[in-house]
Amino acid sequence: MPIPETGLPDAWIRLWNPHRGQYLTDVRADGTVDITCPFCSAPNVGEEDSLVVYKGKHNYVVLNLYPYNAGHLLIAPYRHFADFTTVTDEEAYEIADITKKAMSVLRKATGAQGFNIGMNQGPVAGTSVADHLHQHIVPRWGGDTNFMPIIGRAKSIPHLLKDTQKLLAEAWND
Repeated sequence: MPIPETGLPDAWIRLWNPHRGQYLTDVRADGTVDITCPFCSAPNVGEEDSLVVYKGKHNYVVLNLYPYNAGHLLIAPYRHFADFTTVTDEEAYEIADITKKAMSVLRKATGAQGFNIGMNQGPVAGTSVADHLHQHIVPRWGGDTNFMPIIGRAKSIPHLLKDTQKLLAEAWND
């Protein structure tokens, strides 16, 4: 079978996102790759670079590095595991309690009017980090879906991540 010529059109639309590679891998000085789990490392990042909003006993809350909306939070267990069926009762109860608190904090700090909450279990379900359980909490507002994502295929995020982290961490403790 002959190799197709480079650049010939086909039926696929490709979205090249090389910046997301950094999210899943780190390149060592010698050029080799050290695959790390962002959810295992996030709670240990220095405060200056941290996007962690809250640390519980079994789980923590961190801003999504690639948010769908401003204030997009992730709840992740400290323990590294992939499937929700292996969550302990203590972890599950705390995920539920943290979810309730996160919704209250987002309403108070940002005026969120609604939420998308859920987990993508496995690569075929759309998760980009399949081997560490995490739950999304995406705040929503009337009008947050406008012509930008629909026509322009771009998402406008009105706050910097570090500013959002500071705002939510302070509201969490109020």
